[in-house]
Amino acid sequence: MADVNRGNRPLSPFMLGKYYRFQLNSVTSILTRITGNALLLGALMVVWWLLAAASGPDYFATVDWIVTSFIGDVIMFLSLWALWYHSLAGVRHIIWDQAVALDIRTSDMLGWGVIGGSVILTLITVIFI
Repeated sequence: MADVNRGNRPLSPFMLGKYYRFQLNSVTSILTRITGNALLLGALMVVWWLLAAASGPDYFATVDWIVTSFIGDVIMFLSLWALWYHSLAGVRHIIWDQAVALDIRTSDMLGWGVIGGSVILTLITVIFI
């Protein structure tokens, strides 16, 4: 049997601050997965709205009220941000697939670029469209 000497080492890396500090690449990677899955909610709302438009005026009025309510607006706004974020993160991964910008400093700059770029592009889209 293997002799496992754990000593005083921490058992979990998620004891924030004391043992482990999140890295920007970890956060952006997790956000890429979350936004990819969250985009489904916005897409389902748009499909529901289009199906309601084809179903008739009464049902469309009900669905339109839900989609254009405060909650619907928040979901659609966050879906727009998720779309921009996920797209920019995809571009970053295409760059990495070319074995470029893999050093920590450049990788962190790309991470901040994805975060900042997604916020700026979301605001530009909402303001101008």
